[in-house]
Amino acid sequence: MILLDSVTKKYPGDSELALDSVSLHIEPNEFVFLVGKSGAGKSTLIKMITKEEIPDSGKIIIGGIDLDYVKKRHIPGYRRRLGVVFQDFKLLPRRTVYENVAFALEIAGMSNKEIRRTVPKVLELVDLLDQANKFPDQLSGGQAQRVSIARSVARQPKILIADEPTANLDKLTTSEIIDLLKRINDFGTTILVTTHNENVVNNLQKRVVTLKNGKIVSDQKNNGIYSLDNTPIPKQPARKVQTPGHALRPRRKII
Repeated sequence: MILLDSVTKKYPGDSELALDSVSLHIEPNEFVFLVGKSGAGKSTLIKMITKEEIPDSGKIIIGGIDLDYVKKRHIPGYRRRLGVVFQDFKLLPRRTVYENVAFALEIAGMSNKEIRRTVPKVLELVDLLDQANKFPDQLSGGQAQRVSIARSVARQPKILIADEPTANLDKLTTSEIIDLLKRINDFGTTILVTTHNENVVNNLQKRVVTLKNGKIVSDQKNNGIYSLDNTPIPKQPARKVQTPGHALRPRRKII
């Protein structure tokens, strides 16, 4: 589903590598936490997956798509296959909750009829159907994040990336957001979450990948815990994965 093979990246002017020969394989339907101190390489790794940045060397294959062959004009279409949730929500302030979700479907080319059918179901999933006509400035932080998640999953992406989705949220709201991500994962969506929230990671006990100085220093496959000072693990070669072009496997729908 997500495959990085010996990916290296150095930004111009920097003395250190942002990513140093990183290899990572995330299976379909996995729930994975990506942790590390600021500057460890988390943001760069996410930007590699979304093709905001290009590696200096190495191979990246996402959902069967070799990113080496995704031309610049095809990047927007590729990104629409992913769902991305940000810590600052990035909602359109002059559009209602309903319109924010509908807009994501409009730019994906969905018909008005399909949009009218889909949006209420997605808002029901995130428990915001009764807030459909409110504007972002009328929402709490947790509600705004749920709108962001609704917008991201409305197109039923195979992969959802959540970049610090619980930052600046209180404990109860954080728990609600993580529970929502777990439900989405149960529907068959692969989830990759970056976080500094130790309690979230330790309570969920999913797979935990730790970055330090651009390298993966720990990959706890099961019952992972939050730890930033792990001893480097022996590097293992990435598993070879056949790339079936842009073909997508059928799966259970979220809505």
